[in-house]
Amino acid sequence: MRLALPLIALATALSFTSPALADETPAAPPAAEASTPAPAPRLIVAISVDQFSADLFAQYREHFSRGFKRLLDGAVFPSGYQSHAATETCPGHSTLLTGVHPARTGIVANNWYVPGIGRKDKKVYCVEDEANPDSTSKNPVVSPRHLKAPTLGDLMKKANPATINAAVSAKDRAAVMMSGHDTDAVYWFDGKGFTTFEDRKITPAVEAENAAVAKLVDGGDGDLPVPGFCGAVDHAVKVKDFTIGTYRFPLKPGDYRTYAGGPRLDAATGDLAIRMVDELGMGKDAVPDVLSVSFSQTDRVGHAFGHEGVEMCIQLAQLDATLGTLFDALDARGIDYAVVLSADHGGIDAPERLNQEGYPGAKHISADLEGDALAEAVSKETGITAPQGKLLYGGGSSGDIWLGTGLTAKQRKTVTGALVALLKANPEVDAVYTAEELKAVPVPQGDPQDWTMIQRVRASFDPERSGEVLMMTKRGVVGIVDPAPGYTATHGSPWDYDRRVPIVFWRKGMTGEEQPVPVETVDIAPTLAALVGLKEPAGTWDGRCLDIDGSEADTCAR
Repeated sequence: MRLALPLIALATALSFTSPALADETPAAPPAAEASTPAPAPRLIVAISVDQFSADLFAQYREHFSRGFKRLLDGAVFPSGYQSHAATETCPGHSTLLTGVHPARTGIVANNWYVPGIGRKDKKVYCVEDEANPDSTSKNPVVSPRHLKAPTLGDLMKKANPATINAAVSAKDRAAVMMSGHDTDAVYWFDGKGFTTFEDRKITPAVEAENAAVAKLVDGGDGDLPVPGFCGAVDHAVKVKDFTIGTYRFPLKPGDYRTYAGGPRLDAATGDLAIRMVDELGMGKDAVPDVLSVSFSQTDRVGHAFGHEGVEMCIQLAQLDATLGTLFDALDARGIDYAVVLSADHGGIDAPERLNQEGYPGAKHISADLEGDALAEAVSKETGITAPQGKLLYGGGSSGDIWLGTGLTAKQRKTVTGALVALLKANPEVDAVYTAEELKAVPVPQGDPQDWTMIQRVRASFDPERSGEVLMMTKRGVVGIVDPAPGYTATHGSPWDYDRRVPIVFWRKGMTGEEQPVPVETVDIAPTLAALVGLKEPAGTWDGRCLDIDGSEADTCAR
């Protein structure tokens, strides 16, 4: 990576040639000097924007003026991929800094079922310690124990324990998946303030941020400003007996629920990230540190209002400002930092607005694809009922279906066959696979845009946790049976509107580039590892190192 440095620093900087005079022939620099790598940044800032599709990035990039605008001067990969089919928050975040697909992280969904687990609640949350008797999927004891792969921060701390590995997000699963197992500080928002693991205490930095949040919420706030470029999307769309498209996020005094659903919580997340840098002393010595920041509110706005209303326009404008504040704060501290920004998944707009805007085939998923309805239909077809618990768990949106316990081998085969036939006959289902079929498929390689459907599903299939049957709904089928205020659109499909995300790298002085080549989020970890000089054995990553300097310098050559 080539940095723009003052003339007096040339002795220690990367070699570069000055413009030649018109009548001179420039001499080629010595080979060894040309390949000298830039020093490692003192701080890696890994940013995830939850539900930030490549489509949203393309739609709004010309309007960014603060943080996003700065990143656009870096290495821009507008066709990044969360290559797998399970396009949910936890699987997506698990790929960002591990460099491996969910098939290896073990994070197959936000939640999965373990029918034989010894508690009434058979659902397991991706970042819970279900062995703890106090834990349920709705009120989990948060833990990274389900993550099977090390993160970049884990590996950097293993190489040098002086590395600081910290993370913050509004969502526990985002912060935990990006930071991993060996962490110095991990925080997420829990109703009225930021919190951390059960066996840790919040620090003065977190107490200060929670006090700032309480002051804002207790005082309330008016509408958020609507930028001029939002006018085209500022109109109402009817969904059942309510409308979306014109909301401006007013905040009534004491209303934490509204606060947690809008852009202001992203601002608090960024503010706490700055406080953590100061409290932990990140980026202050020669040992590189990792700060993971996942901004959750694009996802919450997307679920509540869809992508094409004024709400998302406001959200992205606010996030642009939040990113700018974060980068300005790091600049003011004189830290040499490198940034990567991507997303855990994309998303699709609300079907009601899609119908108005030329996509009449978009629809909400039918109730007959939910687990209980499927179980009833299979029992009617086969005469087999659940000897204990439920016959089937899961269903609903694209994803897994687990068989209940207590069935004989013959019954399991009969139920599986009937379920597969039922799903294949459903007009909303695109593909159905059994676990046995997926076990026989190699983990895919090559350009993710060219992967077949079964390859996409295989990339997020873990035989220890995935269901016995996996179904993929057709394009445009949105996995919400009954939309309601706060939940009108979603993600989770194997289609590119959910898979495609931007990937952007930035460091002060680097030569920018725009690369349309399809790359993967699993490429991020090996790329950052090369940047900090971390060498890991072959097979550590599913991804590859990306040369993120647009000049002749090669950031992967270390």
